Amino acid sequence: MSCLSLLQRPLYRVGTVRSLSITSNHDGLEIDQREGLRIIKLNRPKKLNAFNKSMYVGLREELKLAASDSNTVITVVTGAGEYFSSGNDLNMFEKIPQTEDELREMAEESRDMLQKFVESFIQFPKPLVGVVNGPAIGIGGSILGLMDLVYASDRATFSFPFVRLGQGPEGCSSYTFPRLMGPAKAAELLYFGRKVDALEGEHLGLVTRVIPHQELENIWEELVEYSKLPKQSLLNCKELIRGVQQETLAAVNRKECDLLLEQWASPETFKAVQNMFLKKKK
Repeated sequence: MSCLSLLQRPLYRVGTVRSLSITSNHDGLEIDQREGLRIIKLNRPKKLNAFNKSMYVGLREELKLAASDSNTVITVVTGAGEYFSSGNDLNMFEKIPQTEDELREMAEESRDMLQKFVESFIQFPKPLVGVVNGPAIGIGGSILGLMDLVYASDRATFSFPFVRLGQGPEGCSSYTFPRLMGPAKAAELLYFGRKVDALEGEHLGLVTRVIPHQELENIWEELVEYSKLPKQSLLNCKELIRGVQQETLAAVNRKECDLLLEQWASPETFKAVQNMFLKKKK
């Protein structure tokens, strides 16, 4: 583990499950190992767990570590505080683009970062679970379609305001959502950004099971027990169910990101970005 530049803290008890806290090299993430279960927690509660550069890069690298760790059987992504994730942090880029060329360069950087981030979910070889503790917005919700199971608090909501913000689907949601929900239901969420609660998310197929918020902590011991199942059988199940989709998902991811690049680099976006930064400076 030392070659992965991780610092480990002493073991402590969580209920009947031994837990090992692992310090991530990336701000905004907290890692916890409970026997065969690795929990990656989005930990910027004051920012509603909005994704910044550190979290985009960090979560991608933490998934690689979980994939290569022989002790990890099941991996979970969850959130700290009231939100699972509010989507992108609008303060991610502090430099004000002065020209359309500079905006294009910033847009290309964002495209590459998003594409690599989503690829890490597509390629993850082990069972991947979302435990959604609160609202999931934008990229914070679209990545759930790439997870194998999603357990949601009854306080969770899901919204995808892509079009309203002049953007487009991301996280392969243009592919996964219609297959989970049917094209018409997915269109209402992706075109119009209609917010749905946890129970409707379960009905649509985005959520595996809704859990009363006060009982959400009980899911950890349940998942630890699942992590004791025969590891290779779990990996084979994942490969059979998800492996055949990898090439298609990779192509969808590239197309989504390329379309987003063109929208981010447009003259309209250039004006909007400049206005946003100017308002921040006042």
